[in-house]
Amino acid sequence: MLASELIAFQNTSAERINCCADYCADWLRQRGLAVRCYEHGGLKSLVAELGTGDPVVVLNGHLDVVPGQPEEFIPYVDDGRLFGRGSYDMLGSVASMMVLMSELVTQPPACRVVLKLVPDEESGGELGTGYLVRQWGLVGDVAICGEPTNLNIAVQAKGILQLTIDVPGLAAHGSRPWLGKNAILEALRHFQTIASLEFFQESTPFFPQPSLNLAKIQAGTVFNQVPDLCRLSIDIRYLPGQDPAVILAAIREAVPQGEVNVHFEGSPVNTQTTDRLIKKLRYHAGSRFFGQDGSADTRFYAERGIPAVEFGPSGANHHGPGEYVLIDSMLRYKEILNEFITYIREEER
Repeated sequence: MLASELIAFQNTSAERINCCADYCADWLRQRGLAVRCYEHGGLKSLVAELGTGDPVVVLNGHLDVVPGQPEEFIPYVDDGRLFGRGSYDMLGSVASMMVLMSELVTQPPACRVVLKLVPDEESGGELGTGYLVRQWGLVGDVAICGEPTNLNIAVQAKGILQLTIDVPGLAAHGSRPWLGKNAILEALRHFQTIASLEFFQESTPFFPQPSLNLAKIQAGTVFNQVPDLCRLSIDIRYLPGQDPAVILAAIREAVPQGEVNVHFEGSPVNTQTTDRLIKKLRYHAGSRFFGQDGSADTRFYAERGIPAVEFGPSGANHHGPGEYVLIDSMLRYKEILNEFITYIREEER
């Protein structure tokens, strides 16, 4: 099974990801597809396409997976489930997309289909899909990223605003804390103020609220000293429609004595459910629309105004032990994509 072979590469380092990319390129070429390789930051991305005319459908799959124990990269099948790290997120999707492309060689589609196999999604996507979209302009009329969605369609995803906040205090001897100002306690008070800001209470039809995660606290060096500086690292996932500049300004106002810096920012996804191609995909999938709390490579297409969704097969436990993808779901996923592409020019039924 192709998905099992991809899992066994253990794609957690540049060397292993590139080896897997080479394998995928050879696999596709042996089945009659022309493959272009792009390299950026020491990582390889692959692009294969077939068909002509409009619309252009992009199938986007990432090869990298999060680290795990060595035994998690030994794939096995049990009760219709393919187990292995990366099976659900998202090598099952990648295998389905590759097999579909090989079948379309002998059944040319009525549109242009572009398969992208990329690295780096788990680390932000800048070296993979971000590079292909921003530097090479490799886009389409619709983009389908094969993230794990249980055959539902994620049309929205939260934006990312990751900040560091340096809060000053006043050092003093640990036995006389009243002579100083504890920067950790000051920082935690500021964090509570941030958490109470109004935009964290807002909602949309797909999301009950944004999220705020206090990811790291760095302060202090010894037991017997009041810390004079505390750094908070916070991860904010804001809603489509919210303005990150407004959020940042409000946080800076809430921490007047602190220094607030942006560590990372990623745009949200807000694909319209009324888009013709998105409606057609839902028709063939027979599933529901939803909003994704995390971020994916869809954001690079959304930045260009291209309808982009996360859509992948069913499974469970991604990024954790016991990860699996349902084999029947992989087959159904390939069938849905094939139907969507085959009938893409037809009017809605």
